[in-house]
Amino acid sequence: MKRNYGIVILVLAIFFVISFLTNIMGALLPLIKESFKVGLAMASLLPLFFFIAYGVMSIPAGILVDAYKEKKMMVFSFALASLGALLFALYPRYEIALISLFMMGAGMAILQVAINPLLREAGGEEHFAFFSVMGQLFFGSASFVSPWVSSDLVERLGNFSQSSGALVKMLHSLVPPDLTWTAIYWVIAIVSIFMTLLILSIRLPKVNLKDDERVDGIKATVTLFKNKTVILFFIGIFAYVGTEQGLNNWMSEFLKTYHGLDPMVEGKSAVSFFWGLLTLGCFLGLFLLKFMDSRLVLKIFSVGAIISLIFALAGPAKISMLAFPLAGFFLSVMWSVIFSLALNSIDKQHGTFAGILCTGIAGGAIVPFIIGVLGDAWGLRFGMMFLFITLGYILSVGFWAKPLVNNKTINLRKKEVQ
Repeated sequence: MKRNYGIVILVLAIFFVISFLTNIMGALLPLIKESFKVGLAMASLLPLFFFIAYGVMSIPAGILVDAYKEKKMMVFSFALASLGALLFALYPRYEIALISLFMMGAGMAILQVAINPLLREAGGEEHFAFFSVMGQLFFGSASFVSPWVSSDLVERLGNFSQSSGALVKMLHSLVPPDLTWTAIYWVIAIVSIFMTLLILSIRLPKVNLKDDERVDGIKATVTLFKNKTVILFFIGIFAYVGTEQGLNNWMSEFLKTYHGLDPMVEGKSAVSFFWGLLTLGCFLGLFLLKFMDSRLVLKIFSVGAIISLIFALAGPAKISMLAFPLAGFFLSVMWSVIFSLALNSIDKQHGTFAGILCTGIAGGAIVPFIIGVLGDAWGLRFGMMFLFITLGYILSVGFWAKPLVNNKTINLRKKEVQ
């Protein structure tokens, strides 16, 4: 079909929005904890409800997209996200926040499933890898920007005056004075409604799913789960997303608790640069994967992440502020390497397997919750030490993975003259 780069731009914009909604929690969590007067475990239920929706919806989303097609499900996803954000914006209570975040998470899960085949169709199969990496860069850039947007909005509302801009004046009239951070949910609702209307107004190309992109249903999923390799890689994805979100959600609170740093200043910067370095690390990872076996790259980056976490948890404030973002740099290649090793380790049903792997995103719900529970009992530093277990498992993948197809590398050695 004729390439449609307008749709490619739309999909890249959707990657940006998904990331903005998904990763804004890390900067806000200390404020949410303080506003609702809850402990670490109760606070961690908020990201749990968001990410558990990813785990619940990933496989059903593939079936729904196949049945109702991309446009209808994308509209439904953004409508669901806007409804969830509006629900909490209008009724900012802890229990409502849980429902709201589950709705938003479910919407984002469906979007993730719908847009990748659309990107392949609109941009062309031969350019799919390039645009996929571009999508990850948009995803990472939104994660870098979102903490700055949220903190700037909270600061402007806190310093409100009659000379404030129109958006700040409107939001000031909508949010409770002691819950100014809830303004970000109005922003999320507005963005989601805009995206809903935008998608409704655009004609999307028909997507013909390849056999490997289809999710075959519950029976095939159960069959795959009997395969030890599938379970091991599922745990790998679970461990990675759990590590990523465990750091994203708790580093700001850690810096506040142990070093007295402001969540909206130093905490915001740490979270933002965590995502910024994670994005930059992708470039180095792509380069290294051209010259090294992906399992070796995974081992090197896993050891780097473990060392960074040691300095982040044990070092003084200045070291901790550097080490947390540096851990993000070393996390950068883990998702793509584990995912590719997984798909290259079986010879069929890749679409269903990919759905199972995406269900492992639920690790982003469970691991931060475990950290919160351990933190309430023995302190947040001890709770965050749980991440050594998840990183240790990721490191182990580099040793036991036996893909049927290895990543292609460039051999720099000159061929010997016969």
